[in-house]
Amino acid sequence: MVRWQPDARGRLQQAALALYDERGFENTTVAQIAESAGLTKRTFFRHFGDKREVLFAGSEQLEELLVGGVAAAPDSATPLQAVAEALDAAATMFEQGREYAARRQRVIAANPELRERELIKLASLAASVADALRRRGVEDSAATLTAEAGITVFRISFQRWVDEANRKDLGRLIRDSLKELRAVTAA
Repeated sequence: MVRWQPDARGRLQQAALALYDERGFENTTVAQIAESAGLTKRTFFRHFGDKREVLFAGSEQLEELLVGGVAAAPDSATPLQAVAEALDAAATMFEQGREYAARRQRVIAANPELRERELIKLASLAASVADALRRRGVEDSAATLTAEAGITVFRISFQRWVDEANRKDLGRLIRDSLKELRAVTAA
């Protein structure tokens, strides 16, 4: 085993995803992930709390982008416009990793425990976005409703983006989904 190579975290993520794809999430151990990446279990646990977190790494960055995007929206922006700007900023985080994201989603979709974890992470994002809207002076229930709608737009757009038949970028899909939401609510 090589003692040190750069990007241990990235190597662990790639190894885990390959093993989850090949063997299934349930049939993959932390030891197997570490060995496949040429690292130790101890190194794995320096980067991730458990084997599920490999799939959810980056959630904090996404939350920061969304909250920062809401805060940076012009004062004149409606709550939904502020969320739209935040979603557009967040889309850039994913553009280079479409293949990885698609594989990750397949692994999550195949496991009820991971689907539940994904929903918890999305709920946490919605709560953070709602808090950011409240800090902009948006009333409590309107902030919650707008944040939940925004995260739903993100989730649906993300699912469309990782679909093999899709050729649009994530930002375009988010804008399309927001347009659909506005059309539905205007009716």
